[in-house]
Amino acid sequence: MRRAVILLVVFALVALLRPLGSAGYGSQALLTFGFLILAAYTVGEIATALRGPAVVGYMVAGVVFGPAALATVSPEALTRLAPVSGLAVALIAFLAGAELRWEELRDRGVALLKVMSAELLLGFIALAATLYAGRGFVPFMRDLPAPQALAVAVLVGSIAIVHSPAVTMALLAETRARGPVARTTLGVVLLTDVVVVLLFSGTLTLARTLAPGAEGSGVSLGTLSWEILGALLVGTLLGTAIAVYLRFVNEELLLFAVLAAFLGSEVARLAHVEAVLTLVTTGFVAENLSHRSRGEALRHAMERSAAPVFVVFFALSGATIDVAAVATLLPILVPLAIVRGAAIWIGTRVGGRWAGLPRDISGNLWLGLVSQAGVAIGLASVVAEAFPTFGVELRTLLLALIALNQLVGPILFRRALVRSGEAPSRGALPGAVPAPSPPR
Repeated sequence: MRRAVILLVVFALVALLRPLGSAGYGSQALLTFGFLILAAYTVGEIATALRGPAVVGYMVAGVVFGPAALATVSPEALTRLAPVSGLAVALIAFLAGAELRWEELRDRGVALLKVMSAELLLGFIALAATLYAGRGFVPFMRDLPAPQALAVAVLVGSIAIVHSPAVTMALLAETRARGPVARTTLGVVLLTDVVVVLLFSGTLTLARTLAPGAEGSGVSLGTLSWEILGALLVGTLLGTAIAVYLRFVNEELLLFAVLAAFLGSEVARLAHVEAVLTLVTTGFVAENLSHRSRGEALRHAMERSAAPVFVVFFALSGATIDVAAVATLLPILVPLAIVRGAAIWIGTRVGGRWAGLPRDISGNLWLGLVSQAGVAIGLASVVAEAFPTFGVELRTLLLALIALNQLVGPILFRRALVRSGEAPSRGALPGAVPAPSPPR
């Protein structure tokens, strides 16, 4: 009750103060940023009290106070706060890479590849076939010729199989889980992100052939190779530089953590390489070339500096959800979500048996692979630009599916961690995605 009262008071104060900043975009953005930290953190506490993931509370706060509901957060404010989301993705990617040790990849890399391959292939085929068979329930696909409908189906299949490093890392930070289910989930999610870039580029080229009128000439092999190999090269160089800094300087780690994430994302943008893969590689190289204690110190400093950024990032993710679009597309969204979940479940079971994983790991692994977020949203935007005839409607369908998985996924992943004994089952979670306590 106390938390709800705090939230109502903050909402009233922002409603009163917002007109005072209407003349300047900067003041509006700062006001929105501060409000989202307080509101999302408060709703996250309520979600934790109800034994749910705090991440879901952050996203629910974004939905409630975003343009689709109370409109406390305006579309203009979402645009102005886009750099916050970029910084959050950079921090999440770096931390995800830093969680991986070379010894672990050497010992378990083949098993992770087997699980990912089975789950990815089955999910892609099942989702593409389901959408193609149910195209009559999708308004913009009803009148498309069969080749174009097939193009839409394969594009959706290649994007809908993406997982979410952001949600995975947030839940691991919230629960402090470090067991085999948590680490196997993280490994599969990161490997999938790399492979999906290749798969999506191939399906985009195929879709351009099947659907005349698409803009652009496809993705060349050279461009694709540079996006992947260049990201590995740039990430290795940046990670080595960070390891040298930790070896000889090792000061002001809190500030250095934020600067490292900013630098990595900007270098990736200027070099035209895949940003997430660049930062994952940077974190992996920096952690494995540094002394373990210094690598852990940098990781902890980055987690502390990322606290308010993570909260706002997930709140902004919720604010971008178009509730009306989700409701309109429910007749096809629900079957797609069910098929996706079933394909992940079967794929991880088959892959786990192929890889020789213990049954308690393969049985819980699928619950951590349901979430979707940033990478999938970015690929959906690429599709919208590439196909002017139906790209916008296709992006709406993808964003609605992503929104559904984004809200359900964290709940399922936390259930997996609790069921496997890697997270507490009740009460306040230790170290929930750390955020500063609101002033009392």
